[in-house]
Amino acid sequence: MKADGGLPRAMNTIILAGGFGTRISEESHLKPKPMVEVGEKPLLWHIMKIYSHYGFHDFIICCGYKGYAIKEYFADYYLHNSDVAFDFRDGGRCDILTNAAEPWKVTLVDTGLGTMTGGRLKRVQKYAGGEPFMLTYGDGVSDIDLRELLKFHESHGKIATMTAINVGQRFGVLEIGKDGSISAFREKSDSDGSIINGGFMIFNPEIFDYLAGDGTVLERDPLMALAERGQLMAYRHEGYWKCMDTQRDRLQLEELWKGGDAPWKVWN
Repeated sequence: MKADGGLPRAMNTIILAGGFGTRISEESHLKPKPMVEVGEKPLLWHIMKIYSHYGFHDFIICCGYKGYAIKEYFADYYLHNSDVAFDFRDGGRCDILTNAAEPWKVTLVDTGLGTMTGGRLKRVQKYAGGEPFMLTYGDGVSDIDLRELLKFHESHGKIATMTAINVGQRFGVLEIGKDGSISAFREKSDSDGSIINGGFMIFNPEIFDYLAGDGTVLERDPLMALAERGQLMAYRHEGYWKCMDTQRDRLQLEELWKGGDAPWKVWN
């Protein structure tokens, strides 16, 4: 069912936010990587603002390592983002003076400490509602047009759409046909090009048939099987994309934000 403007009335966005973030241990020894701040806001907030800008307000967060930090952040969201008054003469009453809250529904799910990406997704199946859903990682931002991504996904009728990014050789490699079909998804090799999985995916509910237990790595057997069966499509994004994998990456994002030149800030 469509709302005005061609977007679904409600579509869940699942965010994988449970990993250890070992490559940015300077920050992640205190908090999960998606809670590392850029511009005094958790990177998770930046990601959710991107989705919310395009009308996707319902989030399912897959928590794991130090997941309590994510739960506490949203439990105290009003305190973080609004002007408040405490009246200690009236039993310590707290009044919200300005409502700066977002139009979000946020479901926080403990998906286990050592659970792999596919296992985390499998654990939140009961919250996904049996409908197509967005999926992304909790450490990447982009200026991707999510409306166009959705249009592309709906146009091809396959189970999965993955955003393809042209960057250096650091991640899993995609082999893409002229029609956008992904014929292989595998680990990189020295002879590979630089088109990689940038997250910002869309899945139909059939993806859950490809997921087993907690040890399932989404980027291995499930996506490889979809590619072999012609059920994995690539949406090419030529704009900005950045994964906050290291402290250097965080500092680069921070510099862009402070300079007022953050390409992923698509919201007002």
